[in-house]
Amino acid sequence: MKIKIESTRIIKPIHEGIHQIPKFPHSIPLSVFDKVTYNTHIAVIYAYRPPTPPNETIEYGLRRALSEYREWGGRLGENENGDLLILLNDKGVKFVEATVDSKLDQLILLKPSPILLNLHPSLKDVEELVQVQLTRFACGSLVVGFTAHHLVADGHATSDFLVAWGKASRGLDIDPLPIHDRTIFSPRKPPSFEFEHRGVEFKSKNVIKDQFNYFDDRIFEDDISVHKVHFTLDFLSKLKARASVSLENKSYSTFESLVAHLWRKITKARGLGGFEKTHVRISVDGRMRMSPRIPNEYFGNLVLWAFPTARVKDLLREPVSYAAKLIHDAIVNVNDSYFKSFIDFATYKVGKEDLTPTAEMNKSILCPNLEVDSWLRFPFYDLDFGGGCPYAFIPSYFPTEGMMFFLPSFIGDGSIDAFVPLFHDNLIIFKQIVYSLD
Repeated sequence: MKIKIESTRIIKPIHEGIHQIPKFPHSIPLSVFDKVTYNTHIAVIYAYRPPTPPNETIEYGLRRALSEYREWGGRLGENENGDLLILLNDKGVKFVEATVDSKLDQLILLKPSPILLNLHPSLKDVEELVQVQLTRFACGSLVVGFTAHHLVADGHATSDFLVAWGKASRGLDIDPLPIHDRTIFSPRKPPSFEFEHRGVEFKSKNVIKDQFNYFDDRIFEDDISVHKVHFTLDFLSKLKARASVSLENKSYSTFESLVAHLWRKITKARGLGGFEKTHVRISVDGRMRMSPRIPNEYFGNLVLWAFPTARVKDLLREPVSYAAKLIHDAIVNVNDSYFKSFIDFATYKVGKEDLTPTAEMNKSILCPNLEVDSWLRFPFYDLDFGGGCPYAFIPSYFPTEGMMFFLPSFIGDGSIDAFVPLFHDNLIIFKQIVYSLD
C-alpha cells in the first residue's frame, strides 16, 4: 500500500458569534489528573464506506469543533514555576490529506500490523496537540487517522470531542458543550493521605530499575506481535457465568470477567514462575465515582488506576472467579475517598518528594504485568461526518508487550475485540488456550 501525501497544513478554529478570538492568549493549568497520565499521543483509525463527504466538509467541521474545544488547537507550555499548562493560542492542528491509488484492503483493518502507522501522522516530536489524516482510496473508502495528546484529555473526553466534530461537520449544534474548568480539584485543608500513592501512581525519580529496564527494551520490539482476539457474545456470556459462579443474585461485569480470563491465559502463556507476582493496570473513570459527581461533559483527564495483584501459582491454580473477584474489589476500592486522597497527595507531596508518574510509554515490555485500556463504553462509533457511522474503528499499531485494548466489535452484536501484544513464542501458546474456559 503506497500512500501519497497530497497536502499537509495547519488548520485553526473558526470563532463565530460570541466565540470571538480573545484579545490576549491565555492558558489552562494542567490538573493533578492530567499530570499523572501518559505524556504521549494516542492514535486511532476510522474507516468509512463510500459515499463520504468531501474533505472540505470534514475540515470545516473540525475547525468549528476546535472553537468549543480550544485546548486541542493550543500548545503545551510552562508557567514561571515550570508547571505544565495548555496555552490557548489557537495555533491549530495538523491536517494531512492523502490518497492511495488502489482499493482499501480490509485485511489491514482486521489484522494489526505496522502498515497502520501510515494511516495517521507520526507520533514523534509532535508540537500540535491533535493531528488528523484523511486517506482516500480508489474504491471511494475513507480512512481517518486521529492522534491526540493524552495530557490534554482522557478517552472519555476525547470521544466526546470526536462526536462533536461529527455534529459540526453535519451542520448541527455542538451539544452538550464541554466543561473546561480544571481548577475544581482542590485539595482538602488539612490534607488527608488515607491511601498509599507511592509505588501506585507515583515513584521516585531515582527508583532502582527492574529487571526489564536494565537495558533499552526497545531492542525487543521485533519479537512482539499484536494479535486481535474476537470474543463472541455467546463466549462472553459463558465466561461471565463461570466467573460469577460464587455470587448470589448478581454477577461480575463482562469487562471484569474478560480481564480475569485474559490475565490467566496470558500468564500461563508467558510461562512465569509460580511465586512471581503479576498485576493488571486498569483505568478507573472518576466522573461517576467522585462526590459531588463530576459531570460527564468535563473535558480533561479524570482517571486513576486499579492494580489487582496475585501470585502466578494462585492465579493459575484457582478458577477464573478468583481473578474476577480480585479485579472487582480493586476497582471498587478506587472510590471517592481514594480520588480525594490522591488529590491531596499529588498537591502536597509529589513536588517535595521529587516523585514522577508511574504511567510511562517508553517501555515496550510490561511482563509479568498487564495493562488494559477499555474503550467499550465510549461512543467512538458515533463519529458521523454526514455519510454515516464508521464500519471499523481500531487503535493504531502499539507493539507494547502486555498492553491490551478492548473495543466493541464493528459487527455490532455485543461481541468484543481484544488487541493483545505478546512475544512471538508466548503468542503461539496463547492462541492455543485463549478460548478454553478452564
